[in-house]
Amino acid sequence: MTDRKDNSKKHLNLFTAQNKKLTLMKKLTKGILIFTFCFASILVFAQNDCKVLKPGIDENYTGKCKKGLAHGKGSASGVDQYDGHFKKGLPDGEGTYKWATGETYIGDWNDGYRQGEGVFIFTLDGKESLLDGIWAKDEFIGKKLPKPRVLQMDNVNRYSIRNAGGILNRVLVDLKQNGSRNVSVENYSIVSSGGTETSQGLSRGFENISFPVNIMVRYTTWNELKTYKYNAVFEVEIFEPGDWRLELTN
Repeated sequence: MTDRKDNSKKHLNLFTAQNKKLTLMKKLTKGILIFTFCFASILVFAQNDCKVLKPGIDENYTGKCKKGLAHGKGSASGVDQYDGHFKKGLPDGEGTYKWATGETYIGDWNDGYRQGEGVFIFTLDGKESLLDGIWAKDEFIGKKLPKPRVLQMDNVNRYSIRNAGGILNRVLVDLKQNGSRNVSVENYSIVSSGGTETSQGLSRGFENISFPVNIMVRYTTWNELKTYKYNAVFEVEIFEPGDWRLELTN
């Protein structure tokens, strides 16, 4: 008799524990569903509250957002449509803009303007046409110019050439060896197809250049171990206007 009571009590305790576990699981599942719904609602609200500041695409937006403005990769639409990168509510970076009238621009943007390299596709006299090149403030500047072209390179271990930007049309040359300025140079000469000679510190070159320009550098230098001398020649053609830096290393 006692065993039967004990067994009944055990079954009752087990049944109660299972009910408690089932109730807890239901509450947990309900809580997760409520949290998911609230989180999704917050995301939708944040998405709808994210603004695009460029007229024509400021009605709908999906994508990344920062401080209430489109920022990062996203898509915006209105009368027109844009897919690409944003910064502070405006197209900035790479992106594609499609006008309601049928034109398309694929390329670089800055502060809401076509700026940098890009292709504008449009219809002219019933035929598809395009402008492919450099843009500034929504205006087509011209075709993309070739990169600097090395015409001759004798006894130069390596070189670097970069456009430092700015409005100065010049080329400055530096000679390097063992990570510092090469001080063992003799018979140093720089010849240019245009411009006037100039210097900045120990850098030499030409300014007031009309591009394209040819620059030829000749000099005699010791090798890195200072065991023998040799003649070095470097010639380059630069097409794009700018403030250029040419560095030759032996």
